Amino acid sequence: MTVPDGEVVAVMGASGSGKSTLLRCATLLEPPDAGRVCVGGDELTGAGPRRLAALRTRIGMVFQHFNLFPHLSAQENVMLGLVHTLGMSGPEAAERAATALARVKLGDRLAAYPRHLSGGQQQRVAIARAIAMQPRLILFDEPTSALDAETVNEVIDVMKALVADGMTMVVVSHEIGFVKSAADRVVFLADGTIVEDCATAAFFADPAQPDVRRFLTAIL
Repeated sequence: MTVPDGEVVAVMGASGSGKSTLLRCATLLEPPDAGRVCVGGDELTGAGPRRLAALRTRIGMVFQHFNLFPHLSAQENVMLGLVHTLGMSGPEAAERAATALARVKLGDRLAAYPRHLSGGQQQRVAIARAIAMQPRLILFDEPTSALDAETVNEVIDVMKALVADGMTMVVVSHEIGFVKSAADRVVFLADGTIVEDCATAAFFADPAQPDVRRFLTAIL
C-alpha cells in the first residue's frame, strides 16, 4: 500500500478486519510480521530506537479515544511532544501549540482542561497535537466513533480543512459523507488483507469484490 503526498486514503472494512492494526503497524506501535514501512523514502522497519523515534515524528496519529492527559490544559497537551520529542523551548512550543489550536477552532480554549471540554473539542485538541508536530502524514483511527452525534460534524469540518490544506491522510472511518467527499481512494480490508483498493467513486458505484458489496449493502 502506497500513499502519495497530498492524497487522502479511507480505510474501510467490517469490525475485526484489521483496520486499526494496519495503522498501528504503520507507526510500529505493533511490529508487522512482514513487509516494510517507509516514510518519504526512509524505512522505519529495522531502524534503531533513536532513528525510529526521529522517523516517527513524520507520522501523526489521532486515536479513537483522544488520549489527552487530564491534568494538562489543551495547550499543555499539544506542547508536550514539541518540548520532549522535538526539543523546543517552552515559549516556542507554546506559540506553535496556540497556532495549532486556533487551526482547529479552539484558540479560545488554550487553558481549558479535558474535563471541561466536550468529546468533539477533546478530539480537536488531539488533532491539534498531531498537526503541531508538522508531520508528513496523519493517521486517523475512527476519530468520530466515540463522539456524540452533535459533535461529529465539528471534527469532520476540521478534517476537511486539513484535506483542503493538502495534508496527506489515512483515515479509518465509516463516515460515508466524509469518505465520499474527501477521500481520493478507498482501501477495503477483510481478514487482515487488502481486497479492494480503488478510486472512491468506483468503490461506491461498482465494487469488484463480494465482501465490499455485502459491506456497502449493510451500511448504506
